[in-house]
Amino acid sequence: MPDEIKSKEGQPISEGDHVYTKYRGGKHEGEVEAIVSTKDEAAEEGVKNPPKVVFTDQNDKRVSHNPGTLTNTEGE
Repeated sequence: MPDEIKSKEGQPISEGDHVYTKYRGGKHEGEVEAIVSTKDEAAEEGVKNPPKVVFTDQNDKRVSHNPGTLTNTEGE
């Protein structure tokens, strides 16, 4: 498993970064709260199939996505 979690553009993703992804005709966006990279961390966060990036979206819903589906807006 890679040491550094990267967005679909290859930018590193860290806690506190602002990320978004297109989802069902809309998008999920928010600040990264956690990066889950092991099965133990996944069990604690309540997500499956790590690695996952966990954040609360604009509708105050806690979501998790694969890092390769996200765009990191910190560098823009």
